[in-house]
Amino acid sequence: QVQLVESGGGLVQAGGSLRLSCAISGRTASINLMSWFRQAPGKEREFVAFKTWSGGVTYYADSVKGRFTISRDNAKNTVSLQMNSLKPEDTAVYYCAARDGSSWYGDMRAYNNWGQGTQVTVSS
Repeated sequence: QVQLVESGGGLVQAGGSLRLSCAISGRTASINLMSWFRQAPGKEREFVAFKTWSGGVTYYADSVKGRFTISRDNAKNTVSLQMNSLKPEDTAVYYCAARDGSSWYGDMRAYNNWGQGTQVTVSS
């Protein structure tokens, strides 16, 4: 089993920045992809970004491309999401998730392990 714990959320004004972190522990040998998702009030959870466990590939949703950066610190066993130029529409609970199969990265069902989420609120 893999344990994921997010941190770093908060309240920020539009145009500001936040950095989210996801601490990873447990049986990590089977993980091949780490992703961030978000869920705004009244909306479905949506994909934000992924990074392969090897670190070679990253991918972003169009809505965050150029503003968000996903990274991994192997020494600390964390995955981070640097969020710049934040907009009110980025307000959501952000979740990190670990995938150990080969299902499509954008499908929540592809992920067996989820963190508890961290709230990000962007004021206008």
